[in-house]
Amino acid sequence: MDAERLIGVSRHALAGSAEALDVITEACQAQALAQAIGHRLALSGPQELRGEARELGEAGGRGCGSPDQPGLCPGGTRAAQLSGVRDTRGALTGLGELLGEVGIALVAVACATDEEGLYWQCIEAIDAADESSDRVGGMLRRLAAREPEGGRRFEGAG
Repeated sequence: MDAERLIGVSRHALAGSAEALDVITEACQAQALAQAIGHRLALSGPQELRGEARELGEAGGRGCGSPDQPGLCPGGTRAAQLSGVRDTRGALTGLGELLGEVGIALVAVACATDEEGLYWQCIEAIDAADESSDRVGGMLRRLAAREPEGGRRFEGAG
């Protein structure tokens, strides 16, 4: 499945998350997706993004410890379905929006809980989402700086 479609599925799932554990699960799904997109772009994305893409992959991997923990992501991560990144800018823009939404949802959970363990889990996930978001922002700035006036889009990484 293309990156933009997976991001859309993740945004929809996050919006439908009513319970704290659902939000944590979707945060882990988003971080796994950031990791997968980062790895994909590091291998076959635009040359000027490959170093930052590698860093995004590493940052995404730190998101939730192990998103494959039993029960955390039933059926595995959506990121495993990633088939390619057809539109680099579109995928990065969508991923940045998803990570921002994840951060907001995690803040809401952290503020609403009385459980210290859940609170700190949210704080760590917020930090991870913020780090991934920073990497995405850097990549988007690099793309914008390299584009000619005509607004050529970078494609490929499929």
